[in-house]
Amino acid sequence: MQGALDEKPYLRGRPVLGRLSVALSRKVIAIIDDDTAVLDGMSSLIEALGYRTEVYSSGEEFINAAPKSDAACLLIDIHLGDITGFELIRHLATMGPLLPVIFMTGAKDATLRKEAIDFGAVACLLKPFPARQLAQAITDAIGSATED
Repeated sequence: MQGALDEKPYLRGRPVLGRLSVALSRKVIAIIDDDTAVLDGMSSLIEALGYRTEVYSSGEEFINAAPKSDAACLLIDIHLGDITGFELIRHLATMGPLLPVIFMTGAKDATLRKEAIDFGAVACLLKPFPARQLAQAITDAIGSATED
């Protein structure tokens, strides 16, 4: 059974917390990952899905930009170089209401991905993941944020 869990994303279908409806109407997805190839690939994929993107190569870079960000949703790697995705969310929570979060990870650790959902993420996707999983997670994140 453990092997089956390793291949499935964990979805919960609700945001960490809501934020400005103005940002939601812009449909901007902020991508935070320390791997530039992932940033480039995710940005291209998300833009092909019809969204705009903002890319950040570290948690600190996003923390500094967060007050000016137009993001409706955050796509965050759990293992950033400077801090973890969990630490980033804890820090952002001290700055105000949080946006919906989608975590991603290359770690084939079902417990870690379940922890991300328990932490409040809309989804936690195992890299590499199919475009349709990401598209569904973004739809769930943005849709559930407008319900708040």
